[in-house]
Amino acid sequence: GYSRRWKDPALTLFQNLSAMGCAAVAYVIAGPARGIVVPVLGVILMFGMFGLTPRQMRTMLAAGLAMFGLATAWVQSGRSGEQQPLALALAYLLIIAMVLLATTFLSLRIQAVRSKLRRQKAELARAVEQVRELATRDELTGLPNRRHLAELLRVQMQRAQRSGAPLLLAQLDLDHFKAINDTHGHAAGDQALRAFAQAAAASVRAGDTLARWGGEEFVLLMVDTRPAEGAQLLARLRQQVAALQLQLPTGGVRLAFSAGVARLQPGESADALLQRADAALYQAKEQGRDRVAWATGDAPE
Repeated sequence: GYSRRWKDPALTLFQNLSAMGCAAVAYVIAGPARGIVVPVLGVILMFGMFGLTPRQMRTMLAAGLAMFGLATAWVQSGRSGEQQPLALALAYLLIIAMVLLATTFLSLRIQAVRSKLRRQKAELARAVEQVRELATRDELTGLPNRRHLAELLRVQMQRAQRSGAPLLLAQLDLDHFKAINDTHGHAAGDQALRAFAQAAAASVRAGDTLARWGGEEFVLLMVDTRPAEGAQLLARLRQQVAALQLQLPTGGVRLAFSAGVARLQPGESADALLQRADAALYQAKEQGRDRVAWATGDAPE
């Protein structure tokens, strides 16, 4: 198993050169039967065609021409005990050269096609990744989008139901966002959304997921989080957002948000969980905004 650590564990080039050397020796000693060496040489080269690099195939070509050139010269010198007609020797040498050249050309073409396929595969993988990003990411904020959050929520709910671990879902809504759009323009509204997303994403934990739900509404999924821990996280998030000073050409803007939080109950569906968080969000709005409200029975003690 020592050779497994090498780039080519099968030693393909060494095997091919050795086999070609044996074929050249067979050409010398085979006498009238030396014509059978040509198809054997073709088999050797076919073996190497799919396992050698273009540079190695060129090495095979040069080595083959040299080996069979020497073998032909040896036979024609009479040292092998017999001397074949010069025309036949030249014919053999020409056929061998054609086999070597044709095999090398085919190998180079195959390698070019394989390289092209590898490039296309890499490009396809990049394109698929871009499509996946477009399908799961919100273009404006860079956060996961509603579709991705819905799928993630389904998976995390199944895990929480099996393990009994607490799962919190918070719906966040930027306060007075319509006023920002009306006063400063929609470009300013987009800037406010991006600023909020960046600040919020920097505040949540690595295992939590903040997604854009739509418009100025966001959803924060807190995995394995108890209500007291969720309250601390949201308080930290409110402070982070309140510290933002968004500078616009038409003046400075401060951001704030309201939140409604619900804890997953045994056997509860995703729609029911979202509805309870939305109802709590509505309560936070009714109570004056810039605050966190909890669904009935889910508030931290």
